[in-house]
Amino acid sequence: MNRKILRLAIPNIISNITVPLLGIVDLAVVGHLEGVWFIGAVALGSTVFNFVYWSFGFLRMSTSGMAAQAYGAGDDGGAREVLQRSLLTGLLAGLAILLLQVPIEKISFYLLEGSEKTEFFASRYFYIRVWAAPATLMLYSLNGWFLGMQNARYPMIVTLVINLLNIGLDLLFVSGFHLNSDGVALGTLLANYAGLATALFLLYRRYPSATKRLSLTVLLDREKIRGFFGINLNIFLRTMCLIMVFTFFTARSAVYGDEILAVNTLLLQFFMFFSFFMDGFAYAAEALTGRFFGAADLRLLKKSIRALFFWGVVLSVPFSLIYLAAGDTILSLLTDNREIIAAAAPYLPWVVVIPLISFPAFLWDGIYIGVTSSAGMRNTMLFSTLAVFFPVWYFTQESLGNHSLWLALVLFLISRGISMGLFSKRYIFTLPNKS
Repeated sequence: MNRKILRLAIPNIISNITVPLLGIVDLAVVGHLEGVWFIGAVALGSTVFNFVYWSFGFLRMSTSGMAAQAYGAGDDGGAREVLQRSLLTGLLAGLAILLLQVPIEKISFYLLEGSEKTEFFASRYFYIRVWAAPATLMLYSLNGWFLGMQNARYPMIVTLVINLLNIGLDLLFVSGFHLNSDGVALGTLLANYAGLATALFLLYRRYPSATKRLSLTVLLDREKIRGFFGINLNIFLRTMCLIMVFTFFTARSAVYGDEILAVNTLLLQFFMFFSFFMDGFAYAAEALTGRFFGAADLRLLKKSIRALFFWGVVLSVPFSLIYLAAGDTILSLLTDNREIIAAAAPYLPWVVVIPLISFPAFLWDGIYIGVTSSAGMRNTMLFSTLAVFFPVWYFTQESLGNHSLWLALVLFLISRGISMGLFSKRYIFTLPNKS
């Protein structure tokens, strides 16, 4: 079982680590241009797409869980149906974004304030990169499906192709052709379609039966469409709560002043770095629990969950110890501003405990996705957001100041892990689960 987990987790960890590398290159190439507004343009433009695409994260999650269950049940036809229905949804959603690009751009840059030049180039960045929307969302479907089929290597290959090509195109278009922030957007656009082509090639080579066309009657079956979108709606609501929590955390940090905003932004990088590794095991949880759930094998389902939590402890303890022993050193690598480092010191204990208290939430997320218990994810997330995060912040903000944000975040993460664990008997271990 441990071998199965690592075979699925390690490729996803490698994929995750390349993501910040791309962001660093994006900022580095525009950071060497004369106008500082190019950095802001890429930052604002990327923020818009991060929000839009994060909102569609349900497409990858639901596809992963449903494909894993079909794989476990030995239902090749069902797996093909899941893939093609998801791809069709991704394509239509991408086309909808293209049709609505003008209002999306107007609303986004109304909410995100920047200088006149920054917003001008951010708008240009948006109108170039937005054409990658169909490719990006279809890749969500393909990568989720590969993972559900117990194949973590193909998503890793696709991600590496996209990110390495994107880095090369950034250097070519910005440094070579002097296209400024437009070049970054163009590089991302072309890299995403290259990634889609790579994923489709791998699909055809390894899973030729999955490429056989299904009739629209099958794809648009009313009952299956209702189930598909019911799962996706619940995951969407769960994701919106997550976005709400972290957006509020950042927005409220800004209210406390530029120094606290900088401190909290830097300290959140500790959590994000841990998440790059923990997400690999959450993805493994999706694939394995979905597989055993689909096979109606309760013994292996429980065994896989026990093994996953073992790896959660193995991973989180070293991270907490590293953060405890070298928190100041890590901060000094992120910034050379001594005042910011000093201001961050009182809040370091919060990031020390985050790996230990957050890994259950990561793993339960993967488990709930694997068995497509989206109603359970939605309910526990709503409780943790509305009954824990916001009330804790509200009642402690005056007495604790910025510490209230960290207390609310930590209790939010604990609440998610505990609530999903408590409801696992109802949502996970009752076979079959149709929620």
